[in-house]
Amino acid sequence: MPSEKIHFQGSGGTTLAGRLDHAAPPVRATALFAHCFTCTKDVLAASRLCARLADAGISVLRFDFTGLGHSEGDFANTNFTSNIEDLVAAADCLRERATPPSLLIGHSLGGAAVIAAAARIPEARCVATIGAPFDPSHVLHQFAERRAEIEDAGEAEVLLSGATFRIREQFIRDVSEHRLTQALGDLRRALLVFHSPIDDTVGVENAARIFQAARHPKCFISLDDADHLLRRRSDAVFVADVIAAWMWKAAS
Repeated sequence: MPSEKIHFQGSGGTTLAGRLDHAAPPVRATALFAHCFTCTKDVLAASRLCARLADAGISVLRFDFTGLGHSEGDFANTNFTSNIEDLVAAADCLRERATPPSLLIGHSLGGAAVIAAAARIPEARCVATIGAPFDPSHVLHQFAERRAEIEDAGEAEVLLSGATFRIREQFIRDVSEHRLTQALGDLRRALLVFHSPIDDTVGVENAARIFQAARHPKCFISLDDADHLLRRRSDAVFVADVIAAWMWKAAS
């Protein structure tokens, strides 16, 4: 199905770049997808998953958070709070098109972000997370060896997934202040938690804590031997197929 380029204003007043994967008729729902930390909307997991959902009748808006991919802004000025604000802005964009999201999907730190943002997106009835951390500050382990330098100097360049990013002390402070316990307890939406037991980036114990903190209705799906980034096409397709089948039941 066709994919449409979308632009809207993000948390910092800069223009964010998105892509709306239009569903095959009949269109049954619209979803909003949040990518993983320092990833983009165009990583294989996101593009494959969203294309599969579109085939199943679910249109999906995926976008680059501020300072990443094709979106404007300086990544060094962003944090977990700005991610939440970007998600709310993306939902506003869909609402203005008369297609507000009834489903929120988040991968890794994006999963934590959709949980935190759900209360501000009233049309969302379902939330799905993939390899998400229970504590957003879990992401700090990816540059733990540079944390002291960042806190002392105020910022530092760190290597993440083969690319260099400037991380500032405000990011550490912001992400450390967020907790998902209350957001999960107050979610009042159907929750679907995906996690691989061999995930070596975000351990599967995070899924257990998310699941325990949330109220029903909730489901957990093991991704068996999938890696954190869902690099295999079959893993992304499996996740999309389960989300589509689950959503029809959860939203009914």
